Formats: sequence, C-alpha cells, structure tokens
Amino acid sequence: MLTKRIVPCLDIKDGRTVKGVNFVDLRDAGDPVELAKQYALLGADELVFLDISATQEKRKTMHDMVLKVAEQVNIPFTVGGGISSVADVDDLLHCGADKVSINSSAVKRPELINELSQKFGSQCVVVAIDAKKIGEKWFLHLAGGTIPTEIKLFEWAKEVEERGAGEILFTSMNHDGTKAGFANEALAKLSDLVNIPIIASGGAGTIQHFADTFKIGKADAALAASVFHFGEIPIIELKKELRKQNIEVRL
Repeated sequence: MLTKRIVPCLDIKDGRTVKGVNFVDLRDAGDPVELAKQYALLGADELVFLDISATQEKRKTMHDMVLKVAEQVNIPFTVGGGISSVADVDDLLHCGADKVSINSSAVKRPELINELSQKFGSQCVVVAIDAKKIGEKWFLHLAGGTIPTEIKLFEWAKEVEERGAGEILFTSMNHDGTKAGFANEALAKLSDLVNIPIIASGGAGTIQHFADTFKIGKADAALAASVFHFGEIPIIELKKELRKQNIEVRL
C-alpha cells in the first residue's frame, strides 16, 4: 500500500505566506523560507509553494524565493503560479523545484499539459483544479478563484489525466479555509474516475478531517495551510493519530 502524504501549502503574495477563507480575506502567516525549513524538519512529506497572484498580475513566479526555499528543504517541492510554457518550467526546475503546478494556463491551452509531460515526465506535472459546487455540479474557477467558467470538474479531471498529468491537486472553493472538512464526496468520485494521485485541498480543521479524506475521500495526499501555519495541528501528532487509525503514513 502506498503511504498517504501530508502536504503543507505555502500561498505566497508579496513575498509573504498568506491564508484566507474561501479564497478571500487573506492574513499574514509568516516568512515562506522559514516555514518551509520548519516543515521539512517537522515531518512534512512534501511542500507546495503557490504564488497566488502571479496569474492575476500577469507575471512569473518569483524565482529567487524558489531558490531560497529549495536550499532549505530535502523533501519534494512543487511550485505554481504564472506558469505558462515549457521554458517557465525549465527555469523553475533549475531553481530547485521538483514538480510544477499549472492551473489557469492549462485550461486556456490544454496542450501545455502534453508538452510538459513529454518534455519533463508526467511525474513532474501537477494540474491544480479550483472548483466550486453550484447546485449539484462542480465548475472550474481560474486566476486564484476569481474567474468562473462553465467547465465541469470531472470532465476536466479526466482530460488532464489523458493529456499526461501526473497528479491532480483539487481544491474545493466551498470548503477552503472553513475548517469544516474536505470535499470527500467529490474527492471519492475523482479517485474512482482517474488513475493518477489526487491531492485533497480545502477544509482541513481537525486531525479527523485528514483521516476522513483518506478513508472516505480516497485521497492520496492531504494539503493544508492555516492549521499548520498557526500551530493548530502538529504534523507529527497528526501522523501518529493516522497510524492509530491504520492509515499508512511516514513517521
């Protein structure tokens, strides 16, 4: 059985780690380089570093920060925000990133997924999907959740797998920052639909929420921000409790 992964997420705006609720009302959560270093020491399995305003501001991810973070960690490290070409990814991998996360750029030009997986390998390509449940259906939102679309979550997830994505990072905008639990019903449906790993994002508030998303949501990894940034859930305690519930994690 593959071990489940615990993944702190560092959302970066103006050089600082931030965290909001439902993608708005951002508050400062600290220096990303220091946080990355701490998480690597405290037992995180991977890190995700998202420059959340890069697409909206039409600029590239901050390479100097990626370099600094990569120098401090010895665990896999994914970088996203403003990535729109093979050259962008080449630059970030040279700065020390292990994987890249693409979102809006993949929706605007789906061929980018094919190009990246062919050039760098599918294991390097994470497609992030931010979706909101409206009525009974889930629809994609772009540019940090600010632009709604009529693209349906499950149809898009299948397409990105077919185009060569190695993982899907699914964030429920309805659950983001609420600490009310992950979108386990949608996660389970995604897991049944595709054969690549699903990273659950949005809604972590308790240790049991992590256990539930692995058991009920069938997620391969669980990503969270504020519960880690503000010391509400220590990663080592989380992993010990997951082990007690027979969920395989690395200690």
